[in-house]
Amino acid sequence: MTNRDVLCSAIGLLALAMVLAAPAETRAQSAENVAVVINDNSPDSVRIGQAYAAARSIPDSNIFRIRTALTENIERAIYTQTIETPLMQAISRARLQDRIHYIVLTKGVPLRIDGTAGRDATVASVDSELTLLYIRLVGNTFKTEAAVVNSYFLGDRDPAEAKPFSHRDHAMYLVSRLDGFTVEDVLALIDRGVSPQKAGKVVLDQRDALVDRTGDTWLELASKRLAAQKYEGEVVLEQTPKPARDVADVLGYFSWGSTDPQNRVRSFGMRFAPGAIAATFVGSDARTFREPPATWVPTGDSLNRTGWYAGSPESLTGDLIRAGVTGAVGYVAQPFLSASVRPQIVFPAYMKGLSVVEAFYLAMPTVSWQAVVIGDPLCAPFRSEPLSRADLEDGLDSVTELPALFSRRRLDMALAVTTGVPEQAVALGLKAESFTARGDMVAARKAVAEALQVAPKFVNALVMAAAMDEAAGQIDAAASGYRQVLELEPDNVLALNNLAFSLAVHRKMPAEGLPFARRAVNAAPSNPSVIDTLAWIQHLLGDDAGAAKLMEQVVKSNTLNPDLRLHAAIIFAGAGQRTQAQTQLTIALKLNPALAKNPEVKQLQSQLAK
Repeated sequence: MTNRDVLCSAIGLLALAMVLAAPAETRAQSAENVAVVINDNSPDSVRIGQAYAAARSIPDSNIFRIRTALTENIERAIYTQTIETPLMQAISRARLQDRIHYIVLTKGVPLRIDGTAGRDATVASVDSELTLLYIRLVGNTFKTEAAVVNSYFLGDRDPAEAKPFSHRDHAMYLVSRLDGFTVEDVLALIDRGVSPQKAGKVVLDQRDALVDRTGDTWLELASKRLAAQKYEGEVVLEQTPKPARDVADVLGYFSWGSTDPQNRVRSFGMRFAPGAIAATFVGSDARTFREPPATWVPTGDSLNRTGWYAGSPESLTGDLIRAGVTGAVGYVAQPFLSASVRPQIVFPAYMKGLSVVEAFYLAMPTVSWQAVVIGDPLCAPFRSEPLSRADLEDGLDSVTELPALFSRRRLDMALAVTTGVPEQAVALGLKAESFTARGDMVAARKAVAEALQVAPKFVNALVMAAAMDEAAGQIDAAASGYRQVLELEPDNVLALNNLAFSLAVHRKMPAEGLPFARRAVNAAPSNPSVIDTLAWIQHLLGDDAGAAKLMEQVVKSNTLNPDLRLHAAIIFAGAGQRTQAQTQLTIALKLNPALAKNPEVKQLQSQLAK
C-alpha cells in the first residue's frame, strides 16, 4: 500500500447515493464540449485522435491520453484500471465534469469488456460503460450485471419532444467512437462528418416471414413519422421479401442485416451521402473492427462455425463505414431486440436537428450494455440554433469550486450519506476533494481545516486530514488523526487500515499495528488492500505461513495493484511457495515495470534464482 493509495481512498469517502438533476433546455454543443480519448500505445489511435482534434479544433485540455491494451477485448479489471479510472482522474483534474458532454474514443482503444452472456450479462462495450462516468464521478455505483436505463431515451414520446443533450437534465456522458476497418476508413468518416449534406433518401428495409413483427412495426412507424415531420427527402419503405438494393444519395438506412436470409451480403448496395446514418437489427455487428478476408460473407448460420468471423456469422458495422456512412450503431454482443436502437426515433430526431450521436442515444433504451455508436458528435447537419457556454453551464460553485451542475449533484449525494454534519462542512470537504484532484494540496489542506472548524467531529474530514499528513510524511500527526477518527467511529475501515500500516511500516512496530489490521479485516473481509495490510504485518512478524493464506485471497481477487502483487510474491517466497512467488512477481513487474529497480525486487529475484 502506498501513501497515494491511502489518500485517494480517504478522499473517495464523500461519494455515494442518488443523482438529482436540475431542469433546463439547451440546443447545441461545440468543440469545447467534446473530449477525445487517445490510446498512446496505438499509433492508429494517435493518428485518428490528432486528425479529429485538428478537424474540429478540440481544445488541448479536452484531449485525454491513456495507455491501455491494444486488444479489442479487455478484462473488466484492466478496463477499470487503464481506461475508466484515468479518464475520471483527467476529467476531475481539469474540472470538466459539466463542460464535457461527449466522449469520443478512437480506433485502438479497446472495444469490448469480457464477461458473461445473456440478459443479465456482464459483457459490455467499453463505450456504453463509459456513459456512466459522470454519475460515477458524482459517487453512484452500479452492478456489472445487466443494463442500466438510459435517462436520455425518448421512449414512447413524440420525436417533437426530443431535446439536445444537456447535463442540466442528464447525469451521463454520450460516448461515441471513431473506428473502422482501417485508419483511412476512419479519416474519411471524419471528413464526411465535417461536411455533411442535408438532403437524401431514407431506406427502411423490412424482413419477410417474421413471427414477431416488432422491428418491422418500428420501421413502418419511422416512415410515418418522417412523413408527418414533412421530411423533404424520399422515404423508401421496402416491404417485399426482396431486400432494398442500389439506392443512390442515401442519408438514412435501417435493415435487418444478415438476420434477414435475403440480406447476407457485405454490401447492401447503398450509395451513402456525406452525413448518412445507418443501423441494423444484428446482435453482434460491432464485435470487431478487424477487417475480414475479402472472400468472407456473413452466413447467419449459428451452427456452422466454418463461416464465422470473429466469433459470429453476422454482418459487420465496419462494412457500413467502408460503404460511406457517417454515423452508425452496432453491438459487441447480443443486446436483444428490446434494447436495440429504435429507427422510429433515430431518423426523426436526426432530421429534426439533433446530432448523429444524440439521435442514436435518444433511440437507445439502455446504457452500460452492448451498443457502440460510431460518429462525430458535432455532426448535426439539420441543427440551426447553436448556444453559448452560458446556456450549457452555470460556472463554478462558489463554495466547492466544482462545476456548478456537478457540484449540486455531488453535494446532494454526500449529504444523503452524512448525518449530523452541517451542509457547509460537507461542501468544504468536496472543495478539498476538488483541490486534491488538481494536485493543489495546500488549498486542499486549507479546505479540510475550514470544514473541521465548522464541524470538528466531521469524520470524513478527519480521515482526509490524517491521510494528507501521512502522504506528506507527517507520520505522528497522521497516527494521531486516525486515532481521533477511531474514537468517534471505532469501525472506520480506512482509519483502522491506515493506522495499522503506519504503525507497522513507518514506525516499525508491527505488533502494535496487528490488532488494528485485524479489526479492519473484520470490518471489510473482502477488501484486498485491507487483507494485504494484515498479511504484510504478519510477514513482518515472521508468520509467512499465515500471511500466505491471507494473500491467496488477495490473488483470487485479481487485483491490478502491483504493490499488492509484489507483497504476495515476497510472502509466498518466505513461505517456501516459489512457483506462486515467481508468478506474482511476474505479474507485479508487468503491471509496473519500474518496480524492477526496487531493492526488494532485486533481492527477491536473487532469492528465487537459487
